Amino acid sequence: MSSKRVLIVDDDEDICSNIKDILDDLGYQTDIAHDGPSALNLVDANCYDVALLDYSMPGMDGAKLHQQMVQRRPEIAAIMVTAYAQGDGAQRARDGGIQQVLRKPVDLGELLPLVEQLSNSPIVLVVDDDAEFCKTLWHILRARSYRVCLAHDKEDGVRKAMDANYQIAVVDLSLSTGQTDGCDVLHRVSEVNPAIRTILITGHREEANEVIDRCKASGLDDVCFKPLDIETLISKIELGRMNFGSTSPELFNRPNDL
Repeated sequence: MSSKRVLIVDDDEDICSNIKDILDDLGYQTDIAHDGPSALNLVDANCYDVALLDYSMPGMDGAKLHQQMVQRRPEIAAIMVTAYAQGDGAQRARDGGIQQVLRKPVDLGELLPLVEQLSNSPIVLVVDDDAEFCKTLWHILRARSYRVCLAHDKEDGVRKAMDANYQIAVVDLSLSTGQTDGCDVLHRVSEVNPAIRTILITGHREEANEVIDRCKASGLDDVCFKPLDIETLISKIELGRMNFGSTSPELFNRPNDL
């Protein structure tokens, strides 16, 4: 397997060491933190595929840590571990985008397949200057076991497009400049990874025909017109999952309408 990075956060040093030893033996790169601030320092310095978070920690609980973590790196998949898997804290974690909540003591037979599945789930790059739309799509896609990276302008989109690890890109045609700068992002995405599935969003059905034709010549796969039908967009994204050969979202038994 390719080396995936996992962050383990728990104030119990023995639990961290035991899980780290097992994951290291399986070929993962793992780091440990025993509190929220230390974990955030590691997130600032490294790109993790999965974070395993204890809910009950002094100073900053796992749900609060996750909230701050995804503000920095929204693409990190997350598993919460708690002694109260049906409690209010666990529900707050789910509402915040945690993909799975497991009960302590951790059942390794349950944990290890989840780490593998989440670390290999497809990553969607979403580039749109509408922060609320990005937030909504992030929650919907997280519930379907995707990892999601967000960018809100051309410069950030182009910079993040240089990462070749995305399997799907959803890009608004008109970003903050109001022009057709989304095409520049799509062009960069296709240059870096020609196999990526690209979807353009635009509200200019007639006026954009020429631009869309130009984008298709550069590798654009599909278009969604505003006002968006979210189920139509999701179905187009799902084609990327099928091409990628990823695990079905039903495996995670999460609701699709957060």
